Amino acid sequence: MAAGGRASGRPAKKKGPSKGTGGQGRRGLEGRGATPPAEMRHWYKDKARTERIAREERGGTRRPGQPAKQRRSDDAPEYIGGRNPVLEALQAGVPAGALYIAQRVDNDDRVRDSIKIAAERGIALLEVTRDKLDRLTEGAVHQGIALQIPPYEYAHPSELVELAQDAAEVPLIVALDGVTDPRNLGAIARSATAFGAHGLLVPSRRSAGVTGGAWKTSAGTLANLRVARASNLTAALREYRDAGLFVIGLDGAGTTDIGDVELLTEPLVIVVGSEGKGLSRLVREQCDVVARIPIQAAAESLNAGVAAGVALYEAARHRRR
Repeated sequence: MAAGGRASGRPAKKKGPSKGTGGQGRRGLEGRGATPPAEMRHWYKDKARTERIAREERGGTRRPGQPAKQRRSDDAPEYIGGRNPVLEALQAGVPAGALYIAQRVDNDDRVRDSIKIAAERGIALLEVTRDKLDRLTEGAVHQGIALQIPPYEYAHPSELVELAQDAAEVPLIVALDGVTDPRNLGAIARSATAFGAHGLLVPSRRSAGVTGGAWKTSAGTLANLRVARASNLTAALREYRDAGLFVIGLDGAGTTDIGDVELLTEPLVIVVGSEGKGLSRLVREQCDVVARIPIQAAAESLNAGVAAGVALYEAARHRRR
């Protein structure tokens, strides 16, 4: 056997190229990137909730970082936030369960006065974190102070007429048709109190109710004005008419200016429609008069709260005559 030769006499096979991996091995060593956050993993228990919150933020229904709003039950307490609104509510005698003060809050006169009134009335004083106040007020501006108020106890529609009769006055009631913003309800309550109305009537569905936002805008006047709730607004207006009240609807398409309506001195229900749609068809059919507020063409419509204030002023002016 020659040095370096093969032991057998078979010819040596020439080694050809071997089958490769096509780069799979190299790519497998590159890694799979950073570990995804918990909410992106399919087993994450709160994934559905996280996705819902993200959809709300993309859709503009909630500001990023603002606490998610939970559906509030009818028997849940409400919260008024802000130094002026809280002080006004306490001064007006709004029923309250607790006064929440943020830790290390700037102690100005409004905070001190609120604490003093709450202590005199026996309202619980609770010191909490600002995060807690954010959750209680659902992300609204609270300035480090919030007042807890119990759920509102609505009156029956007939009670508003009885209030006027007990006071030996001509009934004046404001009904809301499609007004869904609690701030508008609060503003209307403020005007109704200022011009001597005997109460507000709201539908139980698709309408603003007496919430913390309404209390806040009303500047405490809801403590002195009854609000009734009707399961069917049209039926309630029909019952008012049967009881001898006239119904005036406010609508931009009305045929009579509100100041020219002769019924303003009579037992009256003024119905305020929504800013966008106005009065609904069924409610319009219950109106004795559909009146408009004359405005310049440059302003397409008035806010529901402003419109109610103008109409109530005209009613009060005619009644003073």
